[in-house]
Amino acid sequence: MHRRTLNLGILGLAGGLVGTAMVPSFAHAAVEVDLDAASQPRVLGDPDAPLTMIEYSSLTCPHCATFHAKSYKPIVETYVDTGKLKFEMRDFPLDQYALRASAMARAIDGKPYFALIDMLFKQQSSWTRAENPIDALKKIGRLAGISAETADAYMTDDALLDSILNGRIAAQKTYDVNSTPTFVIGDEVIRGAEPFETFQTVIEGKLA
Repeated sequence: MHRRTLNLGILGLAGGLVGTAMVPSFAHAAVEVDLDAASQPRVLGDPDAPLTMIEYSSLTCPHCATFHAKSYKPIVETYVDTGKLKFEMRDFPLDQYALRASAMARAIDGKPYFALIDMLFKQQSSWTRAENPIDALKKIGRLAGISAETADAYMTDDALLDSILNGRIAAQKTYDVNSTPTFVIGDEVIRGAEPFETFQTVIEGKLA
């Protein structure tokens, strides 16, 4: 089982926001954030699918990247694309850069959102180790059609950051999420970047 455990000290939470000592500098952003749209669930697949799979992940978590590299695609091809499963991504940032990346990604929705998440995981080792991770994030965002100004606006919007962090708190209370990745399939919780076959067994059992 591979997972990354939550460290509350990393985010330096203060009043629901990131501690100012850890906040990187951003350019002035004149773009208005659509908080309602940004806070909506990010769902892939038929909304009326008989089964829902929720992933709680941190975009800086290497085990989450492993899941997306090895198990995510066969799950989508086998169950989401066939209408059997609805897949929902939920943010569970473990550090300030995961939080900013999650906020930037919420500037888009639908399949482009999931394509961006996939790109962020594939390039995780590059942007997380960059001299300026925020600039590296914005370069990836531009490939998804997110301008630098929009990225800055979403990554610095206090209400959006609060929304993401409140979602993390809700995950802890509802499903006892304390590490990433954590998955909820129906009423079953799976912790760690398990192989496709593990998820397949659970999904097939729920669909039977």
